[in-house]
Amino acid sequence: MRTCASAVLCALLAAGASGETRRVVFEGVGGEQSWPIKQWAADLAADWSPYQFLVLELRLSSPQRFELRVHDAQGVRSVRLSPLAGSWVRGVVPLAFLTQPPSQGNDLASVYNKPRPMMWINLEGSRGPLTAVRELGFALSDPVGAPALEVRSVRLAKEDPGDALLEAGPLVDEFGQWIHDDWPGKAANLDQLKTAWMADEKALAGGDLHYSRYGGYADTQARATGFFRVEKINGVWWFVDPEGHLFLSVGADSISASVTTPTEGRTELFAKLPPPEAAPARGGRAGTSFYDWNLMRRYGPDWSGPWVDVTLRRMAAWGFNTIGNWSDQRLAAAHRTPYVVTTRGWGIETGPMGIADVYAPDFAETIDRAAAQQCDSRKDDPYLLGYFVGNEPPWPGREPVAVDAILAGRDSALRRALQAFLADGDTADRRRTFMYRTYQKLVEAVSAAIRKHDPNHLNLGLRFGSTTPAEIVRASRLFDVYSLNNYAYSVNQREIDKVRDLIDRPVLIGEFHFGTPGRGMPPGLKQTSNQEERGVAYRYYVENAFRDPSIVGTHWFEWVDEPSTGRFDGENYNIGFVDVTDRPYPELVEAAQATHKRLAAIHSGKESPVTRQAKVK
Repeated sequence: MRTCASAVLCALLAAGASGETRRVVFEGVGGEQSWPIKQWAADLAADWSPYQFLVLELRLSSPQRFELRVHDAQGVRSVRLSPLAGSWVRGVVPLAFLTQPPSQGNDLASVYNKPRPMMWINLEGSRGPLTAVRELGFALSDPVGAPALEVRSVRLAKEDPGDALLEAGPLVDEFGQWIHDDWPGKAANLDQLKTAWMADEKALAGGDLHYSRYGGYADTQARATGFFRVEKINGVWWFVDPEGHLFLSVGADSISASVTTPTEGRTELFAKLPPPEAAPARGGRAGTSFYDWNLMRRYGPDWSGPWVDVTLRRMAAWGFNTIGNWSDQRLAAAHRTPYVVTTRGWGIETGPMGIADVYAPDFAETIDRAAAQQCDSRKDDPYLLGYFVGNEPPWPGREPVAVDAILAGRDSALRRALQAFLADGDTADRRRTFMYRTYQKLVEAVSAAIRKHDPNHLNLGLRFGSTTPAEIVRASRLFDVYSLNNYAYSVNQREIDKVRDLIDRPVLIGEFHFGTPGRGMPPGLKQTSNQEERGVAYRYYVENAFRDPSIVGTHWFEWVDEPSTGRFDGENYNIGFVDVTDRPYPELVEAAQATHKRLAAIHSGKESPVTRQAKVK
């Protein structure tokens, strides 16, 4: 067994090492606990290559994603696991997730997030053969509250035995709340919720931000064109709203009434399922939405109009002036708040690893048709901020994996073009060159088609994830705005500087968030120790972002918490401004209000951003 993180932890592990259940209490930072495989089961093979699945029976006391590490003689293989918290479950890990590089999906989330009925698996980690396995280990980088993991069974299987809840449910109550946890304000009954909703609505008032009709700063003036545009003024980039007021885009993504969780094969998780009308199918994804059901309880069967009204009032009161990506278009149709459009149909959704077949003979026709369908009806709308072309392509920086995915895929013009290019030499550099040229063709075609069908609005780019090779940044100069999703406690300054140096475009942060473990939900991609610290983290991130002269927008992901039992890909993060019962998180709201009032002065260099950083654990 490896060295323990603390004396207390060592004692706990030593006491449980001889029994059937291993128990790990995670404390400190970055510690790992592992055991030789024969301590799990005497017949557990070292060569896992004949098997397809690792089957675990486990219980995690707190919803905090942990890392499973398999120590092979040739190296460590790892994935991250997020089981439903507080109950014994059987969770199954396909061994291909540990041996093969992730390549199935068209954006980062679909490539790396893989759902199971009782847990979800994130594929960030190392890969390689499993032919000489020595140890099985567990790690959690920044534990909050000393969470405990218990594992009572480990075995290998050639066929998937299926996930299962191994003790009596349910885990979720009729309001969509996690039963095995308590927190201040947890709803005990409908009367309590109705009282809270009434108080919430009465508290909504103007945000006192001196916004113009379109969310710009009313006391500023630049050239007005009737539509949003960008301008660099005295070395500082700004949006300019249709009336000519300087504008900084402060938005939230996925402002939607339907927050769907799958129910098929796991109805035992729920004390009571919502009625059929609260079971939406979105994009072929069936399930149910407790958030929908709570909106019906709040507003009645005709809840759509009141929900739109209250949501837009909330945005105004909290200082948000942009309806972000993947939001309900009924909000945009109200023509009260600027919005963005997520475009589709470029071939990104269907191509291997999000790579469009730009070599297909009908590609130009397909692109033109998609642009016409999405842009023609919007070209005269002054509330439209602009168009996003796509989201988080998963291949930049992983070009060899993407090339392998193309070569292993179906016959296509894309694959034939690649094969012809590699016939003159198959090297890592040539593979990258092909991918960069393919991206350049996509950008040129899509940008021209959008401009043809809508010459009035901004091209907001591709919403890259993490870092991007310089060649991709240079090819993105056709975008009016360079968009980057940036999950961190502060923006990736090197990436912002790279964009400024190479193409000098304004930058919009398309996604960021902070959460805290509890209520059945993990904290998301960036963790804080409690709800108050979420607000601290928001202030630090946003204010310090707008200190940079290139950054013109920050969009939070997302408006409502993800379901505690997981969305379509398993994610179940505590990352909302409102919870499943449609009640705001006051600590986060108050922090956002305070920050949004200061952004124009910070971006102009008249005020300094806050310096207090959030506690992570």
